[in-house]
Amino acid sequence: MSTPSKPGCPCGSNLPILRCCGPYIAGAELPPTAEALMRSRYTAYVMGDEAYLRATWHPSTRPEEPIIDKNEKIQWLGLEIKSALRLRQRKADLPEQIDQDTVEFVARFRVQGRGQRLHEISNFVREPETPGGVPRWFYVDGSFPEQGTK
Repeated sequence: MSTPSKPGCPCGSNLPILRCCGPYIAGAELPPTAEALMRSRYTAYVMGDEAYLRATWHPSTRPEEPIIDKNEKIQWLGLEIKSALRLRQRKADLPEQIDQDTVEFVARFRVQGRGQRLHEISNFVREPETPGGVPRWFYVDGSFPEQGTK
């Protein structure tokens, strides 16, 4: 687990965590958009919050094995939203799917002193967790444009 060196939420919003991703991670509020969920999931990785990552991963694709390796020392360095809007504009010919969204981001981190980056286009779906429940956003999966694979 690593803490950010800059003030503000680890997701890069410059808001205090209690006014940004904190309420989502604590379960007090639901992220209103796929981008807000993606930002809160990044913050959960920074904080080492396995429970939140599991709770926000769609059951159809959620891994059974641990998401965070407690023995791996990762220092999270920052998050850049490439653009949710740009991807929506690319899909302009399609009818808007209000319960599906895509967010492209780059997360930078260090493992054993070596800088790395994760460039992902993440897919999200909004649906109730239980039948008749309140719709909420879930991470489904992602593709990695630089590698051309999922």
